[in-house]
Amino acid sequence: MTEQSAAHHHHLIHAFYTAFQHRDHAGMIACYHPDIHFADPVFTDLHGRQAKAMWHMLCERGQDLQVTFDGVQVNGRSGQANWQATYTFSTGRRVHNIIAATFQFQDDLIIQHHDHFSPWRWTRMALGPTGLFFGWSPPVQKKVRATAVSSLHKFITQHPEYQPG
Repeated sequence: MTEQSAAHHHHLIHAFYTAFQHRDHAGMIACYHPDIHFADPVFTDLHGRQAKAMWHMLCERGQDLQVTFDGVQVNGRSGQANWQATYTFSTGRRVHNIIAATFQFQDDLIIQHHDHFSPWRWTRMALGPTGLFFGWSPPVQKKVRATAVSSLHKFITQHPEYQPG
């Protein structure tokens, strides 16, 4: 990999999170390869338009969203960054999520993006006592995932640009 490619990939991660800080889903999506694969503990397997729609949905709904990032590193065709998001969840509870992201690049775009965070820590903040006592349990984790995926599917039905065409 050339120094120019490494610099471009480094810039790509910066551009992605800077766009996220401004809730600019189009800017984020521009950093993604058409065949993007995204995964995190909630959205475990999103491809292409689904992944792009997720960021659009989160930007649109995150009225008080604050994002910070640091630790951007690139090594060959992979990269990583640390980021934090602070926002009010739909339960009215304040969430401060700490995420480690890993990336793979192809054709000078992000082809794989995996976010890693503690689901139990997240459920404790987002769900309050239910998350504190049961957020670690598979049934609660499954319910969180199902609710998030359902919300994403509803969002996609309202945005034809993310529907298969």
